Amino acid sequence: MDSFETDLFVIGGGSGGVRAARIAAGHGARVMIAEEYRMGGTCVIRGCVPKKLFAYASHFSHDIADAAGFGWTVPSATFDWATLIANKDKEIARLEAAYTANVEKSGVQVIKSRAVFEDTHTLVLDGGRKVRSKYILIATGGAPNNGKTIPGIEHVISSNEAFHLPELPKRILIQGGGYIALEFACIFSGLGSLVTVVYRGDNILRGFDDDVRAHVRAEMEKDGITVLTGCTVDKVEKHGDEFTSHLSNGSSVASDKVMFAIGRHPNVANLGLEKAGVAINPKNGGIAVNEFSQTSVPHIYAVGDVTHRFNLTPVAIREGHAFADTVFGKREVKVDHADIPTAVFTQPQVGTVGLTEAQARAQFAIVDVYKAAFRPLKATLSGSESRVLMKLVVDAGSDRVVGCHIVGSDAAELVQVIAIAVKMKATKADFDATMALHPTSAEELVTMRTRTARYVRDAAA
Repeated sequence: MDSFETDLFVIGGGSGGVRAARIAAGHGARVMIAEEYRMGGTCVIRGCVPKKLFAYASHFSHDIADAAGFGWTVPSATFDWATLIANKDKEIARLEAAYTANVEKSGVQVIKSRAVFEDTHTLVLDGGRKVRSKYILIATGGAPNNGKTIPGIEHVISSNEAFHLPELPKRILIQGGGYIALEFACIFSGLGSLVTVVYRGDNILRGFDDDVRAHVRAEMEKDGITVLTGCTVDKVEKHGDEFTSHLSNGSSVASDKVMFAIGRHPNVANLGLEKAGVAINPKNGGIAVNEFSQTSVPHIYAVGDVTHRFNLTPVAIREGHAFADTVFGKREVKVDHADIPTAVFTQPQVGTVGLTEAQARAQFAIVDVYKAAFRPLKATLSGSESRVLMKLVVDAGSDRVVGCHIVGSDAAELVQVIAIAVKMKATKADFDATMALHPTSAEELVTMRTRTARYVRDAAA
């Protein structure tokens, strides 16, 4: 019989791996977790948390501008990048320490090392130590993908480096049209940089509702961000401390920094997966798993971004928890990946849950759309031209609200609550029966009585 040093070995100390380790230990398992960089993973160290701290910082420029309309005289405000970086670093260090302490308190042994497969049960750590484990969980997350090699690619930074720049760039070009690119575009713009966004598609935020995409772009352009679509960066030239990005449409853009945020790829390289026989999903490059996060090797599992299913921190946490309950809690738990709420922390924010209008029209025979675009109350005195978008997508056959899309202040907070109703299969009648809370922007969600549009699918389609 095999002798194992531990019941579970987790590769990766991010959100998914940490949750799995703690829950498994709570079920009585002997658990080790290896992290080669910093405990907390992408989200805590160089992702969601520092990104949102930066977003808060950038929004103060808008708040200061709005204050005058409410009678406040604010002296000429100045921003210090170094202070923001120092305070961000201090908070991230605190969170990292808390993550480590909480894992250790749960009885998990933390190993600061890279872990690589030698065979299906054996992992090799830095220094050559080998550990044999009954079960192994891969939770190594993802990493920035700068795309194909182009001339000057060595001059390009990713979101990782953006958190540690020595100074705020006066001008920055950002290539990409998704979450990360647009969030950083709004961050840098709010802090005072001149920002140009370059994206290969016809519009930003591919995969989001088309009305959301159009609305966010219009709001970003109002704020002075230049959005160039239908083109890519083909070459980056360095001239002293400046850069020239040559675009596929024949134009060029000068800047002090060039950042690519065109996507992330699963962290599967150099883990020795081939030695363990762990298969890669040919469709997305992530580790192939079944509904229980089990890989092609029965005792090896994978959760989070390394599977490239839904690259969101709460999903990784839920998958890690479900894995631990299934394997060590002796009760099968499947993660429901339907109706996952998500947010984009642009200015203004995007919050969305459920189906887009296009997805609903492809799925249901009759789709009703309720939509409102309006100037929020705060803007009436501040003078801001920003507008809010709220949209409900309804399956007319069942009257169920199958999608909710919001662009505006605190959209993320609103959609987290609305997601409960969508998950519970609330109907439009349920929304209509809910008393409005006045004066709020959110009251529009329960007062939109008149359909904006109805779409009937051709029976022959």
